[in-house]
Amino acid sequence: MIAATAAQPLAAAIVTQLLRILPHLPDGEALTAESLAYATLQGSAAHRNWISKRLQSGPSLPEGRVELSRDGNVLTVVLDRPEANNAIDRAMRDGLHEAFALANADRTIERVVLQARGRSFSLGAELAEFGTTRNPALAHAIRGVTLPAREAVRCKDRMEVHVDGPCVGAGLELAAFASHIVATRRSWFQLPELAMGILPGAGGCVSVSRRIGRQRTLLMVLSGRRLNAREALDWGLVDALVDDAT
Repeated sequence: MIAATAAQPLAAAIVTQLLRILPHLPDGEALTAESLAYATLQGSAAHRNWISKRLQSGPSLPEGRVELSRDGNVLTVVLDRPEANNAIDRAMRDGLHEAFALANADRTIERVVLQARGRSFSLGAELAEFGTTRNPALAHAIRGVTLPAREAVRCKDRMEVHVDGPCVGAGLELAAFASHIVATRRSWFQLPELAMGILPGAGGCVSVSRRIGRQRTLLMVLSGRRLNAREALDWGLVDALVDDAT
């Protein structure tokens, strides 16, 4: 933690300040505060340096998909980009936003189940898309309209998540909004954003801290370490462990 904080002192300070503020804010305003803090760090030299040093990706992978199906009053939402370990790209973000908006518009949907195809729940946001919007103010404005967390937080009481495998970054941030999370015993959880010079900006400072408290959330962010499934259960990050995600 000391080494990580020394390497990214501005990001560490800002995420700490943000987590102190969030308990006093309702969900919508808390997401706005998170986005503003994230925008501040998007414009930092540390984040720009991380983008410039990031290894170039290999062959481009297919665009992400979000599959929807309905059975009675249950809407199932599936992350469907297994070839990229369900890294969430722009198409998937838009699909998730639309899926949760649908659940909020149709009150006959009494349960929303989020799960993923493949052996990873999600490795987080698609790294190749970092830095595509260089203007932090514009990026903040876009998040205010399209961030899936904006809709997920409105149906969180009806939402459950089935996690199998890695649940990282934006994937964990979204999942943590759910009222009930079930994970397989091989699953693990991580918030790695500090090393990129930023903070969890997909709603995670709000969702994770509402689940496990701001101290443990800060520990996850500053250390960047992985929590195994047993630790996640003990901390309250998940509600139950199973042998089979289905």
